[in-house]
Amino acid sequence: MDNRADWDWETGKKSVADIGQWHKDFKAVHDLIASHDGEKIASVVKGEDDQLTVCVNGKPWEVGYEKAWSLRFTPDGRLAVIGMADDEWTVCVDGVPWEQTFGYVWDMKFAAASPAIAVQVNGDEGYGVCVDGTPWEEGFLQTRNFAISPDGTKTAATVQVAALAEADIFGFQKGTWTAAVNGTPWDRNFWNVWKLAFSDDGTVVAAEVRLGTVEYTIAENGKTWSQVYGCVWEPCFVPGTNRVVAPVRAAGGWQLVQDGKPLWDRSFSQLWNVTFSPDAHRIAAVVAPSFGKWTLAVDGTVWKETFTSAVTDPVFSPDGKRVAAVVKSEDAWGICVDGKAWGRSFDRIWAPVFSPDGRTVLAKAEQNGKYTVVVDGVPTSLAADKLWNPTFSPDGRKVLIRMLDAGRYTRQVVSLSELQSLRQAA
Repeated sequence: MDNRADWDWETGKKSVADIGQWHKDFKAVHDLIASHDGEKIASVVKGEDDQLTVCVNGKPWEVGYEKAWSLRFTPDGRLAVIGMADDEWTVCVDGVPWEQTFGYVWDMKFAAASPAIAVQVNGDEGYGVCVDGTPWEEGFLQTRNFAISPDGTKTAATVQVAALAEADIFGFQKGTWTAAVNGTPWDRNFWNVWKLAFSDDGTVVAAEVRLGTVEYTIAENGKTWSQVYGCVWEPCFVPGTNRVVAPVRAAGGWQLVQDGKPLWDRSFSQLWNVTFSPDAHRIAAVVAPSFGKWTLAVDGTVWKETFTSAVTDPVFSPDGKRVAAVVKSEDAWGICVDGKAWGRSFDRIWAPVFSPDGRTVLAKAEQNGKYTVVVDGVPTSLAADKLWNPTFSPDGRKVLIRMLDAGRYTRQVVSLSELQSLRQAA
């Protein structure tokens, strides 16, 4: 749901809201979030009556709550929050609450290719999932992880379908968990079920399942792979297909497999966060070639540089030719691109952002209590009290900067060449 082409890329600097005034108007102003296009800034705020509501560009919603959290903009620009009033929970979208209320609501997710909003709920019928105000007809003893299909028509969750008495080991071993799709459970139960994923067309659900004490595998629509492993991590689908890829532990190491067959010709001390390039022709994952050393493997080839503390999810350039990731050694954060770490480190840094042509990498970073934009490893002179990830225009010639400084939130469009000119000398 990339609608960047419809954003305003012509206006330079635009003052959107005086957040300093918000602090005068309300008893409390919670975390600020900015819309993807930068046109809106919002927060959960507390009024004089101690009621919580949402303030957008200085204007509060008319609806009020005793508790409110998980305020987020949807991919299509709507604003959603989970709220509680009179001990009943629901979701409120652009100031309009769902008619249905529940004993509790959590874990809000958005569909990738539709406006659907889904949450986990606990109501009179038990635990389940609710999409756009319509809950599953069937309730369960518990739900844990859940997923929503790209088109928003299906949801799947790990559900407990059999009750257990305290210390009922034999009942547990019979299997009390499975997955349910739109409220209909799979025919088979397992010891445990964890992370789920939908295929792009929504026809297949894959999940991590536990079959025994140290027996794990992947199940697709309730049918397990014939291979059993010492452990498995989150499955994912090759984009545009029903082929499943997952990290598995076998023969003392972690391997990447596709539909139960090894995909790469080596194993690792650890392997996770599998990511595909936009065209699905390449695959990257976070790996530990040996204990305590982290890096990326791209198409099975391991980067030479390793890091002692962390490596986060791989990020591919739009054309799939380049890969970058946030890395950390000791207390220093940085970014590594195509296996080569930037020469500078920061107090904190966020996910790298590639230009459409893949040539330039931007990132939001924190240094000495201020936030700035880093261009190809070099920080710019921009300094803000709060900053959101920069965004490229579709043609890559301009960059949207969303920032809060001196109590004022501004939306600013600058040319890439102008941003590059703001880089500071070493």
